[in-house]
Amino acid sequence: MKLKLHRPICFFDIEATGINIGRDRIIEISILKVFPNGNQEDKTWLVYPEIPIPPQSTAIHGIKNEDVAGKLRFKDIAIFILKMIENADLAGYNSNRFDIPILAEEMLRAGMSFDIKKHKTIDVQVIFHKMEPRTLSAAYKYYCKKNLLKAHSSKADVFATYEILLAQLDKYKNLKKDVKSLNQFSNQKKIADLAGFIKMDEEGNEIFNFGKYKGEKVLEIFEKDPNYYGWIQNSDFPLYTKKILTNVKLKKFNK
Repeated sequence: MKLKLHRPICFFDIEATGINIGRDRIIEISILKVFPNGNQEDKTWLVYPEIPIPPQSTAIHGIKNEDVAGKLRFKDIAIFILKMIENADLAGYNSNRFDIPILAEEMLRAGMSFDIKKHKTIDVQVIFHKMEPRTLSAAYKYYCKKNLLKAHSSKADVFATYEILLAQLDKYKNLKKDVKSLNQFSNQKKIADLAGFIKMDEEGNEIFNFGKYKGEKVLEIFEKDPNYYGWIQNSDFPLYTKKILTNVKLKKFNK
């Protein structure tokens, strides 16, 4: 079943030094760009992360420090990635919880503008877990009827993710084929900041999803406890979270 596209969609997969969105760094990123006419282009970058790759991470994806030595830093390739995903939607496997948040961090760290509101997102893992709870390799075997070779190679994973989505569209006739519907279906909760520290309530207000003010409106807390904003900005929170909180704070002064 052909995916209905009104503009390009970029399937992407990231390997990193770890899973901490605020601290860890991208070491490999692959992007498969699919156009409405069916054409495709793909690009893979190995990235020098500027911090060591822990052995436990290498054990998962197989990328060692010597593999990335001498490679370009993320800030050196950020403009090329930004151009590739510009005016395109985004899709991946567990991308809403990991790949998109860490990409946003790296973009902001490189001085690039990144606004998730410009992209519709499809998380193939969410669709899979709602339909058939499994891992990526099991998903590939289940939907595509073959074994996934070189799992945790970003290029193999990104192509597998695209194949899985197409197979899901074939299997589940109740799934709508357009990106807008799949974006809505593959988002499990209303998150404002990608990493899950800030949620949206039913009225569209940002609320804290952590700490002593969990469940309370961000604007109300900033009015009641002005120092809380400064504490967050000086703490080890993701840059994108800090950006969202700054935007919320500015709402107060723009009213």
